[in-house]
Amino acid sequence: MDTILAGIGDAFTLMNFAYIAFGVFMGIMVGAIPGLNGPMAIAVAVPLTYYMDPLAAVAFLIGINKGGTFGGSISAILLNTPGSPESTSTAFDGYPLVKKGKGMKALKMALYSSVTGDIFSDLVLFTVAAPLALVALRMGPPEMAAVFAFSLTIIAGLSGKSMLRGLLAAILGAFVACVGLDIETAQPRLTFGMGELIEGVPIIPLTINLFRFRGVTIRPLTIGLLALSEIIIQVEARVLGREKNVGTYNVFGKDIPPEDKRVSWAEYRSCLRTIIRSAVIGTGVGAMPGIGAIVAGFLGYGAARRASSNPEEFGTGKLEGVAATEAANSAVVGANLIPLLALGIPGSLSAAILIGAFLMHGVDPGPLIFREHGRLVYGIFAAMFMANWINFVIGNLGLRLFALIVSVPKSVIHPVVVLLCIAGAYANGNSMFAVAVMMVAAVFGYLMRKFDFSFATFIIGFALGETFEQSVRQSVILFKDQPLDLFTRPIVVFFVALTIFSVWRILRSNLSRPLRPQAAGAPREATS
Repeated sequence: MDTILAGIGDAFTLMNFAYIAFGVFMGIMVGAIPGLNGPMAIAVAVPLTYYMDPLAAVAFLIGINKGGTFGGSISAILLNTPGSPESTSTAFDGYPLVKKGKGMKALKMALYSSVTGDIFSDLVLFTVAAPLALVALRMGPPEMAAVFAFSLTIIAGLSGKSMLRGLLAAILGAFVACVGLDIETAQPRLTFGMGELIEGVPIIPLTINLFRFRGVTIRPLTIGLLALSEIIIQVEARVLGREKNVGTYNVFGKDIPPEDKRVSWAEYRSCLRTIIRSAVIGTGVGAMPGIGAIVAGFLGYGAARRASSNPEEFGTGKLEGVAATEAANSAVVGANLIPLLALGIPGSLSAAILIGAFLMHGVDPGPLIFREHGRLVYGIFAAMFMANWINFVIGNLGLRLFALIVSVPKSVIHPVVVLLCIAGAYANGNSMFAVAVMMVAAVFGYLMRKFDFSFATFIIGFALGETFEQSVRQSVILFKDQPLDLFTRPIVVFFVALTIFSVWRILRSNLSRPLRPQAAGAPREATS
């Protein structure tokens, strides 16, 4: 209890408050711009956290994630163009509400339901994470290897339209993680004679002496895969004339009745059952690695429609539809940290990037984090609750500003994003090698998007690759004389069986699908 209270006390400082507020503001602003999203903002912002203390750094990035999730709903409602993939179903009823002159009401309902779903998810995280970590501590290397293998197949299977491509992306990511020094023999492998790859570039800029992934860094990798490849896709769509243009509507006009600019308590209460249902769905989805917020949003929306006495009204401008989607996808944010903190398994792309922030500050996510850094963990929990209320306040006060952001020309946005990407990569030990890695990753990410391969799965596979390899090697050492003893461990048998079944289903359902390039401007995979 003393650890919990101390952690909560650490969170409630003026400096942490300022960092969280800035993170939420940045997240909403970036999320509101079509084509940009929370994970991209987190990837670009990570270098800013180097000189922060661990609690402030993680709280700042979580604030970006929470703000970005709500921010995506702004362009979805106002432009019928989701700022982030998880807000896709928000547009179903949000944009019709705008056309009815109720755009501000839709935006505020999106904010209120988003905050409510987020709070619910954080409460579950606070309750479940520590007991799950205690269970994980009783698991040896064979059990962890089996869990990692199953997680990778599940993540691969649920990412993108093709499970086979997701599996191949995960395998490729794990393979890239093998570049550098062998963890057992310390011999260089897959370095191609490049000295920069012997020790590897640090996972986060400026962290050369703290932690290294062998080989290619996740930091320039994520910048290239997420940000630069997205810019290339958007520029291509614009050049080819495939950019989507949607009419805009005035949601702040004086001729709009006051009741259409706010959400009354009665309206919120009428949607409360839907919000809670969606929050439960989003929390469950978020706790399972790899499914993602976009799935949660559609599931929440579908559940609300099935439970409604007037399902035909959904899609025509029903406030309940906005509430259902936003509560579900926001609930994923907190729940994604359950497998990350308890098992060291990132449940989403955002969580995979957060691993880098933890490692940069000398904190290794996984079951031992509650024992070794318990005070920090509970400080993060408290900061997450702070971020929810800050999100509520900033969202309410800044709606006019954020609504204007969606109209910023991409000719202004693109150069700024490219400049930030180059600066963030170069900050990686003041190395042009990191910039080169980022450029290669951008081209690679562009090709993955064109052929509908899951770059999110690639990054998660890369993040888990080293840990997975270590668990497998430890298991081989422990059972090399009696390998059949592995089948006496129920957890190993259970997860190996699930992994084999998952791979079989993936191969069976996707092996015959052709690899077809994706058209520019076409919908792409979720990156949450």
